[in-house]
Amino acid sequence: MEREQRESANHERPQAHAMMRPARLAVGVVSAGRVGSVLGAALARAGHTVVAASGLSAASLARAERLLPDVPILPPDETVRRADLVVLALPDDALAGMVRGLVATKSLRPGQIVVHTSGAQGIDVLAPAAEAGALPLALHPVMTFTGRAEDLERLAACSIGVTAMADDEAAWNVGEALAVEMGAEPVRIPDSARALYHAALTHGANHLMTLVADCAEVLREAGIGHSERLVAPLLSAALDNVLRHGDRALTGPVARGDIGTVRKHLEVLGDRAPDVAPAYRALAKRTAERSVAAGLLDTAAAKELTDLLDDPAEGHPDQ
Repeated sequence: MEREQRESANHERPQAHAMMRPARLAVGVVSAGRVGSVLGAALARAGHTVVAASGLSAASLARAERLLPDVPILPPDETVRRADLVVLALPDDALAGMVRGLVATKSLRPGQIVVHTSGAQGIDVLAPAAEAGALPLALHPVMTFTGRAEDLERLAACSIGVTAMADDEAAWNVGEALAVEMGAEPVRIPDSARALYHAALTHGANHLMTLVADCAEVLREAGIGHSERLVAPLLSAALDNVLRHGDRALTGPVARGDIGTVRKHLEVLGDRAPDVAPAYRALAKRTAERSVAAGLLDTAAAKELTDLLDDPAEGHPDQ
């Protein structure tokens, strides 16, 4: 009797383990863009087999050759038919149409795992796949991709936003296990929070890039060479400080209530960098609001600053 119990327990352990770690899967990547090729390579490194990928552009084909060597390049429907795990790494606007097309061509089958990598989309876009019997998941790597081999190492330092059906704990576990296998940290993102989650990431990452590029461009306009090298330590320290300390790390003329300096900034930007001036105004106002909330700036100084920033004549030499 005891032997039978031991054998039964030993038989059950691999099944429980499989809930946390997906079995070795045949992976199909649609398509071999910057994200898809890197995730395909990460899954292959974890022991899965990339059986096919789709791609049309010369860049996609070259990327697949580098990161997914010897993987057949096939049309999307054939790629999906070969796969247990389908990775849909497509632009947001192309995702819904691709899912509908795969269902219409009967390329999907019950039991497949269908993953998309869009940050903005939740799992509703995969509803036709779920109706066909597939397990829908959204796995969004929180990083920027170059489509080169170094992205594989960067995955180890990033998070992946995981979204599954709210009441399907097994699906959540599968998504988290796939993220861990690719070397990333899984973070659960409820489907209802997906749009706001992506808006926050876009505001932080994409607008940060624009802000830094504007900063370097204004320095070059001032005749200052090596602008990127000049600001790199400052910007790196500012990013580190805000991530560690939040609004307590705010510094500069707005947080200090230095009206005269802000006025000079508006004047010189209006004259020399008029395209940058509106962004400076908007961000300075937001900085004033956060400075007040953090107790760094009193409300009277904040109002004076806001009035200055709202005045259309300030920073416009011709008015």
